[in-house]
Amino acid sequence: MVLPIVAYGDPVLRKIGVEIDKDYPGLQKLIDDMYETMYNSSGVGIAAPQVGKAIRLFLVDAKPFSDVPEDEESEYTKEEIAMMKQFKRTFINAQIVEEEGEDWSFNEGCLSIPKIREDVMRKPKIHIQYYDEDFKFHDETYEGIVARVIQHEYDHIEGKLFVDHINPLRRRLLKGKLNDISKGNVKVDYKMRFPNK
Repeated sequence: MVLPIVAYGDPVLRKIGVEIDKDYPGLQKLIDDMYETMYNSSGVGIAAPQVGKAIRLFLVDAKPFSDVPEDEESEYTKEEIAMMKQFKRTFINAQIVEEEGEDWSFNEGCLSIPKIREDVMRKPKIHIQYYDEDFKFHDETYEGIVARVIQHEYDHIEGKLFVDHINPLRRRLLKGKLNDISKGNVKVDYKMRFPNK
C-alpha cells in the first residue's frame, strides 16, 4: 500500500527515532509499504519518520543511480555502478559508528521537501551497524553514493533534514518555499500529508 509522505514542518520529522525489535506490530507490512511508497515516488531511500513513524527504520535502493546509458560518460566507476545496481537494504536500529574522509558536495533532494535541491557536504566513507528485516546484525563500511544515501536517510531517524546541512543564509532564502511546502502549496505526483494545510 502506498503511504502518504509527511511534508516538511511535521513534528515527526524532528523526532529522534526509537529502537524497535522484531515484535514491532506490523513490521513486515510497514517495510513492504515503505518500499512501495518509495518506488511510487521515484525515491532512492525512505525513512520511517517520512511515513509518520518515529522509529529507527529506513530503506535504500541505489539502483536508479546506476541507470547510466552505455554510450554516456559517467562520473562513477564501473565498480560503483555495479554496487549501486544491486544495493537494496533495509536498515533497522542503525548506528553510524564513524564517518571519514574529506567532505564532498552532492546535490540532494528529499521526498518530504519536494522541488528543493541543494548541495550538501558529507564525508565519503561510513562505518555502520544495523539489523536487516530478518534481524540479522550487520557491521559494514560503505563509500561514495551508497554512503551518501545512507547518511541522508540516517539523518531522518536522528530528526535531521538535508536543509540542516546548508549554510544559514541559504536556509533563510528557502524559508518561503519551505513554508509553502508545509502548507501544501506545492505540486507533487505522489501522496503527501501536509502539516499546515
